[in-house]
Amino acid sequence: MPRRVTRQTGAMTHENLLGGPEPTLLPVDGADADARAALAAGEDARGAVRLAPAASLVWALLAEQALQDTGDPVAAYAYARTGYHRGLDALRRAGWRGRGPIPADHEPNQGFLRALLALAEAADAIGESQEAERCEQLLVDSGTSAQEVAALR
Repeated sequence: MPRRVTRQTGAMTHENLLGGPEPTLLPVDGADADARAALAAGEDARGAVRLAPAASLVWALLAEQALQDTGDPVAAYAYARTGYHRGLDALRRAGWRGRGPIPADHEPNQGFLRALLALAEAADAIGESQEAERCEQLLVDSGTSAQEVAALR
């Protein structure tokens, strides 16, 4: 029988009913918090990246803008890959070992997940279909989906 692991974070409880790794929750006071504060203070994504270069969120925003506003999938790929790697570093520091849930409803996780989705989209746009599929599968393996993460935008 699967063990039930419960992890409380703020007002949310994340349960692991499958017996696998516990959900990984990035710290609420990490780099993405600094980026959100800069954005809330009126900085645009380019300004915020200078204040919080380790924040996946700002790299994800730059990637999303490059895909949507400028139609530059090559730039989007570079921004998204940077955000993805910054997020991997943060996840590993938070105890993630390459698999397990990364809840999308936990705000500090959202920058990484958005960068991962943007990487999938940019990879698809430049014809790197295997990379796009790998990124989409990582979203699923993390307990979310491209649709759920896209709704965070």
